[in-house]
Amino acid sequence: MSDIDYKAKGSILNPLRTLSFFARKPVTMPLAPRVAAERYRGFHLNDWDKCVGCSTCQKVCDNAAITMVRVPGLPNDPVKGVRDMRPAIDYGRCCWCALCVDLCPTGSITLSREYVHTCTDDQLSSYFILPDPKGIHGQFLGQGWRKEADNDLVDHARQAMGEMTPAARIGNFAEMVNGYDRQQAILEASRCVQCGMCHDACPTHMHAPEYIRAIWQDDVEEAVRQIYRTNPFAHTCGRVCTHKCEDACSIGHTGEPIAIRWLKRYAMDSLAPERVAAIVAEQGKAAPSGRRVAIVGAGPAGLTAAFDLAMAGHRVIVYEALAQAGGMTRYGIPDYRLPQAMLDRDVAVITGLGVEIRYGVRIGTDVSMAELRRDHDAVLLAIGLQYGRSTRIPGSEHADVYRAVDLLREVSAGNPLDVPKQVLVIGGGNVAMDIARSLARLQKIRYGEVGVTVTALQALGEFPADREEIVEAGEEDIVILPSRGPQNVAIEDGKVIGLRTAAVVSLRDAEGRFAPTYDLDDVQFHPGSWVIEAIGQLSDAEAVLGSEVSEQVEWRRGRLATDANGRTSAPWLWTAGDVANGPDVVHAVADGHRVAADMHRFLNTLAEVMA
Repeated sequence: MSDIDYKAKGSILNPLRTLSFFARKPVTMPLAPRVAAERYRGFHLNDWDKCVGCSTCQKVCDNAAITMVRVPGLPNDPVKGVRDMRPAIDYGRCCWCALCVDLCPTGSITLSREYVHTCTDDQLSSYFILPDPKGIHGQFLGQGWRKEADNDLVDHARQAMGEMTPAARIGNFAEMVNGYDRQQAILEASRCVQCGMCHDACPTHMHAPEYIRAIWQDDVEEAVRQIYRTNPFAHTCGRVCTHKCEDACSIGHTGEPIAIRWLKRYAMDSLAPERVAAIVAEQGKAAPSGRRVAIVGAGPAGLTAAFDLAMAGHRVIVYEALAQAGGMTRYGIPDYRLPQAMLDRDVAVITGLGVEIRYGVRIGTDVSMAELRRDHDAVLLAIGLQYGRSTRIPGSEHADVYRAVDLLREVSAGNPLDVPKQVLVIGGGNVAMDIARSLARLQKIRYGEVGVTVTALQALGEFPADREEIVEAGEEDIVILPSRGPQNVAIEDGKVIGLRTAAVVSLRDAEGRFAPTYDLDDVQFHPGSWVIEAIGQLSDAEAVLGSEVSEQVEWRRGRLATDANGRTSAPWLWTAGDVANGPDVVHAVADGHRVAADMHRFLNTLAEVMA
């Protein structure tokens, strides 16, 4: 037998070699720091300034070694995607696989080169550590394993959304965004770490992680099922939602946030309307309650409430003054952003539950609020903000000074507009961008060129409008002039010839109140035949309610006073949507859910009293 073979089998004397260790000096007691190799997987470090408490590390840990601990005093803002929680490590469970490091969206968690720690029997809790940047013993002993390009499991780049070029889209109102195909949607969904920050930030608390996971699993029907748990305006929100959820996405701290809105659109567009209706029906509609509810206004808030109340078994009748449902989503958002056919699909799901919409009925004129009260058990006022505000600058009363919402209504209805070659828009919000871009299209069709100028009080980075709207408006040759305030409409021989603006010095006074001041040495003249005011909207709730009901309810600064659930001082009357909280589709949907839940409790109470 060779020497190699002999060693391979081992020797009967080998165990005696261990006796030699008794003569060696101990190296573990007493403890002394010793530097480990680079990229060593020692104890955890966590940069609390980078960490947002998203809990991705906890979710990915197969050994349940990570617990999220609430730390008082840390920032906690769901809308911004920040939680006052930090991960604590149970080193009795940790296997140092470092998945928590590799998948951390912000790169806050790393592993140090420190690996020695002992405790006595009565200090076993010292193995449950809340890591910080200093290390387990408050002494930094070197950086070990950390997120680098070769082990970063987070995909930082989102799937690009295809859309029409500016040159192709400016001459028509066709939808400009293509939408994801199946492969793009699955790849985009695969980027999600299921942290749930989007759920917390969404006003409706949509189950976005669940529907994104379903898309990744190529189960579109399950995705739609999850979407309809909270949002009956799914087609609409898949296109024009303000997507604050994406601002909170943990991936967005180091890369591009998940395209949550576009994934919703993909799921909804992938199924035929009949199949969507069948999925909604699976939720189960309650037996008829015998209660009648009147809803004034067929916008997102009113129809969301109608959806919930109909599912709860109540008889719901919606009164709409205009010819079609949708409110400002139909009459305020152009087709290139939201095709009306997609809005029709959302409305069809709701009416398919038995909700009746009576069109062309103006409450306060055709039917009084008092009559609604008499014929129904509860009433919801969800009329939206259908009137535009005026700047009240000199010349603003001229016939060629328009409110943006009025013109958008005409554009949406397909009514012809005699748009001039030069138009001036006052305002920096989405409504201002929508009317500017709509009129630019009409100019391009008629004259072959665009002549729209937008002026706003805010600096460009502070415009209320979505950034993509501002960028796309610039691509369509619309001139945007930030930090300029309107001074007067210039009129000559009875005709509007332009607008004068001054440079904005400040927007607020020392107490923080809105009070713009201007540099009157910096006044500019902008030529144009139309001036469009897009500085906000208001409603005429008092006229809808009528004098009799208006005197019965409490008012607060021109708005109906309500409790946290939207209920007014009249026990049978609620308000929701833009008339209560301002213009925003997803907030209107959230309002509809909240108010419907309170109305349902009220109607159940009535049933108990009558029993």
